[in-house]
Amino acid sequence: MTEALQNPDTDVDARLLERFRAGDERAATELVERHAQALARFAVSLGERDEVEELVQDTFVRAFGALDAFRGDSSLRTWLFTIERRLILDRRRSLARHHARFDAGEVEAATEHTALDSVVAEETEQRLQRALERLSPMQREVFVLRVAEGRSYKDIAEIAHTTEGAARVHYHNAMRALKEFVDA
Repeated sequence: MTEALQNPDTDVDARLLERFRAGDERAATELVERHAQALARFAVSLGERDEVEELVQDTFVRAFGALDAFRGDSSLRTWLFTIERRLILDRRRSLARHHARFDAGEVEAATEHTALDSVVAEETEQRLQRALERLSPMQREVFVLRVAEGRSYKDIAEIAHTTEGAARVHYHNAMRALKEFVDA
């Protein structure tokens, strides 16, 4: 917890958590505002396209319900990412048990381009998206947590239930694979 107290963002979260535990409902709203966008980006990076907002809400519901379990060994955002990842895995297992069919033709890119976007930017994004889809799920998860979310290898290891060394290897393998695909 010593490392966490040195981070201003962690200090803000700690104060908000104290207020929430003391009954201040506005503190919960502030926590949601601080972390919801990052959780949505993380869900999309893990392949979630539908009901991302519901997934983010479920993450907060579960987190607020289990707040006593949060010891502060990691940042609140890391803990939230871990909860959301578990929710995603649980949903996928549930879908698999019910023999849900996946139609790749219905999956759209996470972002849409407007008429103002250049053809080059669109092509580059499409190449990068195809490259990301070729990564293993673990490589994609580690890559997004490191690049898009700026998480440390320690945080990534905790979120992905792996070791820091394995997180580093997955990240470097993902970078190598993306570079090879994009340069091809």
